[in-house]
Amino acid sequence: MDDQPIIDAHHHFWSMAANRHTMFQGAIDPGFFLGDYSALRRDYLPADYRADWGGHNIVASVHCEAEWDRADQYGETEWLAGLAAAEGLPTALVGHAWLSTENAGSVLRRQAAHPLVRGIRSKPKTSPTPGTLPEGAPGSMSDPAWRQGLQLLASLGLSYDLRVPLWHLEEAVEIIRMIPDTPVILNHTGFPWDRSTEGMALWRRAMRLVAAEPNSVVKLSEFGLKDAPWDYEENRAIVLETIALFGPNRCMFASNFPVAGLRIGFAELYDHYKRMVADFTAEERQALFCGTAARVYRVEVRA
Repeated sequence: MDDQPIIDAHHHFWSMAANRHTMFQGAIDPGFFLGDYSALRRDYLPADYRADWGGHNIVASVHCEAEWDRADQYGETEWLAGLAAAEGLPTALVGHAWLSTENAGSVLRRQAAHPLVRGIRSKPKTSPTPGTLPEGAPGSMSDPAWRQGLQLLASLGLSYDLRVPLWHLEEAVEIIRMIPDTPVILNHTGFPWDRSTEGMALWRRAMRLVAAEPNSVVKLSEFGLKDAPWDYEENRAIVLETIALFGPNRCMFASNFPVAGLRIGFAELYDHYKRMVADFTAEERQALFCGTAARVYRVEVRA
């Protein structure tokens, strides 16, 4: 499968000189899901990305917002558009807009008007542990203002990238149902961080509920754990179970680079992905590596 066309459905670029990404300002956040991320405090630009992908046939890429200065929500879009014009990457963008603010509508309309923007990722307020977030907390999925902003996406032709911890996934099903005409792309396989029997049972229950919603799609990405090495067999089981729930036409492989590079190299990651689905049909593999992302993010791939 060395010539398999690949659309990387989720990656990031950043520049230390720009100094606009909030996760690189100040001290390291001890709560980051992969632990110490100091190794990420370096430029990661199209040349670095191309060097990482090795011999894989990356034909397009989707950049997902990377916590650019939240006071300048459109700034990242403009910066990335400059990279795309100069370097040919990224191919498409998932931008950012706060959904619960008074200016949510104007920011969303501005993002939607940009020719590279396909969707929005706006992380709702979540709890660090299950059951500790008050109902209706500002910026949460139960906040009426947040829900009002979310419902603007359909009229603007924007998809929604959903990123929440596993313990918020069942709550998120209600959100997915609220916007049936909007593609909702679940990030990072629903974050199966807890690999215990109980943790995986919770993940399975939530993923079955998400998969039951026809407008849901899932990114097969980011299988790294905070205190463990990347485990092929364990992660393969999660990938195959997810594909069985959603079907190949609602799944897309993604790198989450350079973040995933804290645990595994890009070329090795895609070697593993290809090995995991080697027994699938050519049509199914095409959907997983390219077709689903092309359809959902409206990416034209030239033969």
